[in-house]
Amino acid sequence: MVKTSTTPVVTLRVDFSKLTSLNVKFNNDKSRDYTRPELPQGDGGSGVAAAFEPAMVAAAFGPYGSGFPAAIGFPQAGLSVPGMPLGLPAAAAAVRGVPLPSGLPASLSIPNCVLLASNLNSEVVTPQSLFILFGVYGDVHRVKILFNKKDNALIQMADSNQAQLAMSHLNGVRLYGKSLHVTLSRHQTVQLPREGHEDQGLTKDFSSSALHRFKKPGSKNFQNIYPPSSTLHLSNIPPAVAEEDLQRLFSEAGGEVRAFKFFPRDRKMALLQLGSVEEAISALIELHNHDLGDNHHLRVSFSKSSI
Repeated sequence: MVKTSTTPVVTLRVDFSKLTSLNVKFNNDKSRDYTRPELPQGDGGSGVAAAFEPAMVAAAFGPYGSGFPAAIGFPQAGLSVPGMPLGLPAAAAAVRGVPLPSGLPASLSIPNCVLLASNLNSEVVTPQSLFILFGVYGDVHRVKILFNKKDNALIQMADSNQAQLAMSHLNGVRLYGKSLHVTLSRHQTVQLPREGHEDQGLTKDFSSSALHRFKKPGSKNFQNIYPPSSTLHLSNIPPAVAEEDLQRLFSEAGGEVRAFKFFPRDRKMALLQLGSVEEAISALIELHNHDLGDNHHLRVSFSKSSI
């Protein structure tokens, strides 16, 4: 740090070091190796390092256990572990209830499960349509279309991993004629209207919805998550419904049906190709859970296959 003689401004000088590597022996306020949480605190530590005991890290990582996935990146600017529910220091500290030092970057905080969807077609989009679309990639708990900016909405997912998944697959897709923008919100939760206060139906609570695709542990839906595509996977089709019925249904929903095929060994499932990805997105929103009769509700998802 160098103070100038004319003003009290402090200027940070950054240069390349002659050192080729860093040798960190202690995890405390003066030094820290984020790849080695087992290092001792040493003298003069703040007590925060005690939160990084291996057992605490293992507990914080939950399903990841005490180890790491095969590929872990530690970006210089973020020091976070992609795909994990918590960054390494934040995870361990959260288990012990120890606050992180205020100087640590924001990426070490607990990831958010609330998404901000912007550039929406406010004349068409509804909380229900966003629930169905984002529900392809996780269980949506709440949706709020902003009252004063109806081309923006907040979507609260079940957890941060599902939020990241939905964001990665839906950011940039076309929805109702506009390019959808999806980012993480600064909000940690979507607030419901206070009792007695109406918001014109712009906020909906879907936390107990029967349409959640991932509420059952080990569900096969976890293995069939794909980016939006023009080919849709249809399932739960009753025997009485013919190919012509389904083609007519999707045509009436505004799509151009280009190809259709029942699964050879299971006529309860089929692939249907529409004219564009945007058409498929709109059709999925409108026809997922459509009543086909005989107590059968159509299940619609994006397919990795083509016809």
